[in-house]
Amino acid sequence: MKRTILVVDDEKLIRWSLDSKLRSWGYEVETAEDAQTAIGIVEERLPDLVLLDIKLPDGDGVDVLERIRELSADMAVIMITAEGTVETAVRAMKLGAYDYLSKPFDLAEMRILIEKALEHREMKRSLDYFQAEKRAKQARDRLIGESPRFMEVVEFVRQVAASPTEIVLLLGESGTGKNVVARAIHNQSERADRPFVTIECTSIPEQLLESELFGHEKGAFTDARATKKGLLELAKTGTVFIDEIGDLPLSMQAKLLRVIEDKRFKRVGGVVDFEVDARIIVASNKNLAEAVNAKLFRADLYFRLNVVPIHLPPLREREHDIIVFAEFFMERFNRQFNKSFTSISDAAARELLTYPWPGNVRELRNAMERAILLGSGDELEPEHFVLDHGLTENAETTPSPTALPAREGQTLDEFETDMIRRALEEADGNQTQAARSLGISRDVLRYRMKKYGLSHA
Repeated sequence: MKRTILVVDDEKLIRWSLDSKLRSWGYEVETAEDAQTAIGIVEERLPDLVLLDIKLPDGDGVDVLERIRELSADMAVIMITAEGTVETAVRAMKLGAYDYLSKPFDLAEMRILIEKALEHREMKRSLDYFQAEKRAKQARDRLIGESPRFMEVVEFVRQVAASPTEIVLLLGESGTGKNVVARAIHNQSERADRPFVTIECTSIPEQLLESELFGHEKGAFTDARATKKGLLELAKTGTVFIDEIGDLPLSMQAKLLRVIEDKRFKRVGGVVDFEVDARIIVASNKNLAEAVNAKLFRADLYFRLNVVPIHLPPLREREHDIIVFAEFFMERFNRQFNKSFTSISDAAARELLTYPWPGNVRELRNAMERAILLGSGDELEPEHFVLDHGLTENAETTPSPTALPAREGQTLDEFETDMIRRALEEADGNQTQAARSLGISRDVLRYRMKKYGLSHA
């Protein structure tokens, strides 16, 4: 696609000669004889570059430059100066002009300057894009939560990311954010500017897993029509994230163990050794120790992986974070769906807090997305949410204090205080038992008791 250059000069001969020369160099050209016409073309066409005379019949070129900057932060502008206006051109450069040319023009110099200005513009755009992507990525991957238990995880992640350890094991139920933690470890480490590659053991057929991890040589098997690099090779000195390693076949477990021990591997069908210098993060929603006992997971691999385990607590044990997550997702989906929800009502908050979230953060995210997408108004109410209580019906065989009805006009804090007080009364002060009946951890219970000034007795 041809790039467009706008020539702004009050001399007709200069406009004509530049129009001809620039077109011969392959550019689309627009011309303007005064400031008003130039600004109109900029507003309508947003050219890639402007050759802008400083002296115009109806204004100063610097004023036009300021208007251009209001319309476009990255449009390339080269000032055209006559004798005695160089000082003004320098002032224009401080306002964002790329450079200036003095009359009479040296066409060879002009061509080089235009090419450099456009190249600089593209580089700036690319840099801005990647910086924006990085900011968006960091926003997506940031660890969200304020509960004491989760803050311990955040601190541990920071320590692991800064350490030289090459193997990290993430354990937690499905939906607890193991992939987000893996990316956080990568982004907070010295490997952040290197590749982060992911393989999910449950989504790739067993016969393809080896090729995905190690790559293959041309002709290694029937469909190997070309040499392919595996994820360990593509990661180089970055990070490899192996999700749901509990589903990795035993034969692949042995091969992965050899890679971890020897720090080298061969492509399928290959004879050349490739060194491994990537950090390997593995995750599982299964109890790997039980899998070892059931002969479904290799004991030697488990012990090799279990050097730096990070246990991610389920959302029901991070009660304090439920509303934090809900408000985060409300803001995200407001932007995505152009909605204007500003708050979550106390009644809706009670609904979210008393639901056990078997699908953890992923389920809460889906519930918020559905509520924002289909709802209307500025406050989320209980009727906006569709929660699948059937998933946990069988587990609830006895009445729970979480079923305590709310009093009319009762605030959320008052409701929580009543729930905790009732649970402690029914458990005769036994905090472990009370926490179990509430579906939260003992640490979370103690945190809430301290918050509401409840006795530890």
